[in-house]
Amino acid sequence: MNSPRFAPAGLVLRYAGHRIVFDGGTRTPTLPRRIDAWLVTDEHAELRSVLRHMAAELGTEPRAASLAYDDLEVLRHPVAHTSHPAYGYRIVTHGLVVVWAPEFWEFPSWAADADLMFAEAASWDRPIRFRGGVGGHASVRDVGAAAARHGVRRLVYAHIGRPSIRAIDRGLRPEIGEWGHEGRTYVLRPTT
Repeated sequence: MNSPRFAPAGLVLRYAGHRIVFDGGTRTPTLPRRIDAWLVTDEHAELRSVLRHMAAELGTEPRAASLAYDDLEVLRHPVAHTSHPAYGYRIVTHGLVVVWAPEFWEFPSWAADADLMFAEAASWDRPIRFRGGVGGHASVRDVGAAAARHGVRRLVYAHIGRPSIRAIDRGLRPEIGEWGHEGRTYVLRPTT
């Protein structure tokens, strides 16, 4: 999403020599020189041409797919978001689960028990419904409550839209979860 303040939601997963980029777009922070894949949540997104160009410079193309490398699984799952297929990803290794689901209308049940979830935050206190009733964006308050019910341990809002930006400007904070920050590194380690 083209935000007036933030770069489009994106993630670089670094694990055991692998580099996988998720979404992103204009103003994406520095990318690795080599990547294994560029995964997207929406192959019809408004930034698809930008992503294609950026991915081509790194010798790949953006796509919605599942991947597996040694003990790392990146599993594509559908999300209810719009009239065409859209996805999120459940990333699993050594018993740790990270979920990348920056856009959805309904909280994805497959995100349950995630150690870390990057989630929808386009709207602050009420959902945004798309014209024609074909989906939309869940609100931060609804996402936080659903994440708590589904056992998500750490919730980071990654797709911060205008209503949420206005809430930030008023000094409001989510009751559950935290705002994502561009360039921040999130590290998970097995507890064995």
